[in-house]
Amino acid sequence: MQTLQEKLVAEFGIDFSDLALLETAFTHTSYANEHRLLKISHNERLEFLGDAVLQLIISKYLYQKYPDYPEGEMSKLRSTFVREESLAGFSRACGFDRYIRLGKGEEKSGGRNRDTILGDAFEAFLGALLLDKGEKTVEAFLYQVMIPQLEVGNFERVTDYKTALQEILQVNGEIAISYRVVSESGPAHDKVFEVEVSVDERAIGRGKGRSKKLAEQAAAKNAVEARG
Repeated sequence: MQTLQEKLVAEFGIDFSDLALLETAFTHTSYANEHRLLKISHNERLEFLGDAVLQLIISKYLYQKYPDYPEGEMSKLRSTFVREESLAGFSRACGFDRYIRLGKGEEKSGGRNRDTILGDAFEAFLGALLLDKGEKTVEAFLYQVMIPQLEVGNFERVTDYKTALQEILQVNGEIAISYRVVSESGPAHDKVFEVEVSVDERAIGRGKGRSKKLAEQAAAKNAVEARG
């Protein structure tokens, strides 16, 4: 963690007072589980906190930048900016992938490159930074690292196929769209989910992903592409 601390000071002017907090932010559950006797804390609680402050700061940014945008448009933009894939990209750009503490199994299965883990670590870092330095420092960090990239559109653009499908199907009124997990495969640390999307109980698409959210997007993409 000392190397990470030096990097944060040199590149972002951030000097953590509580290094244990910083260490927790970069500790995945798989590492904590493999070292239960040491009672090591993992980063899920900090991730929860980081998600909240990230949503707040990005919401304030959008509110100020787009004074004429309605709530719905701002919500769509925010969801694109804070998507798992986008946050993973910012995590890589900051070099955070090198400092995440993973269990041996997770490391071997390529967890260090997994968007879910990288995005969660980015949020956990924000949570730790909030506790250690306060909201203003989190905001300054995001305006240094994230906001400039959003300004030029240089972030991981991922089509929200669930929204696209909903807009296509509901053009003439409300239609019941449902997503159902039809299968799960793989070990606990590396599961693959298969999801089916249906309209009025009629299947219109299927997709697979390493999380239920990603599988739902893949199923919606399959349905959109089948229609067009």
